[in-house]
Amino acid sequence: MRRAALAAGACTALVAALLGSAAGAQASPPTAAPARTLSAPDIDGAAVKADLGELQKIADANGGTRAHGTAGYKASVDFIQAKLEAAGFTTKLQEFTSGGAKGYNVIADWPGGDSDKVVMAGAHLDSVDAGPGINDNGSGAAGILEVALAVAKADLKPAGHLRFAWWGDEEAGMVGSSHYVDALGADGLAKIDGYLNFDMIGSPNPGYFVYDDDARLEKVFTDWFAAKKIATEPETEGDGRSDHAPFKDRGVKVGGLYSGGERTKTERQAAQWGGTAGEEFDACYHRSCDTLKNIDDKALDTNTDAIANAVWELSS
Repeated sequence: MRRAALAAGACTALVAALLGSAAGAQASPPTAAPARTLSAPDIDGAAVKADLGELQKIADANGGTRAHGTAGYKASVDFIQAKLEAAGFTTKLQEFTSGGAKGYNVIADWPGGDSDKVVMAGAHLDSVDAGPGINDNGSGAAGILEVALAVAKADLKPAGHLRFAWWGDEEAGMVGSSHYVDALGADGLAKIDGYLNFDMIGSPNPGYFVYDDDARLEKVFTDWFAAKKIATEPETEGDGRSDHAPFKDRGVKVGGLYSGGERTKTERQAAQWGGTAGEEFDACYHRSCDTLKNIDDKALDTNTDAIANAVWELSS
């Protein structure tokens, strides 16, 4: 009797153990997916330079210019829009009229993110009539294009909604960006958490200027440059002269980068960044020689990486 009872007890225990093991296995949570990295990728400077090469080819095929109202500008628009759509962005062309000619803004939205917290990066796409505008402002346009493409490659899932813009007819007084701001209205503008502007980021004798209009946005850039031991200066002289101005005038927080245009270096700037005092940052500013040769590759690459960091950080 006792031996039978023990055998029966052992059998019962074994069944219970097996059932418990099965229940435990069913209750175990699935293996967690690897955490998504929040750090921005290093943007390939060669890819940015290749985009500038395409803009140079467009200018060469259209009388040496990509100015508003020209075939060169419309071809630039088509080039940018095609690359964005192939990467999965939702794009639209916003039309306006300036100086009797039709102009275009390219607006590109990355799916997802809080539509009440829009992080926006923009650059003007037009050149002056006199030249192809590769530094001014093919550099900014190509820089934000490659950052946008990096967003798509990473399949970024930002907390805030990401929007990129390429503005038309900046050279006549921020016409395209002003049109966008007016059309957006107060409700739309209230949803923009910050607008970042990039106008000339590859100057041949570069400086590293950071817009100082908003302390939070400025700090995102200055901290990144400081970590790389690159001296920066606040950008104040260009206030009101590029596409951040229409946003700032309507109460939107703005930031951005600039590597120098027609201004000359001070003694302190020459000591920080090289060169000599009195040297122009860009001697080809608004001239026909603003070609692919008029680019500092290191400044172009460095500033584009800084843009990527800001987009990742501000939209997380």
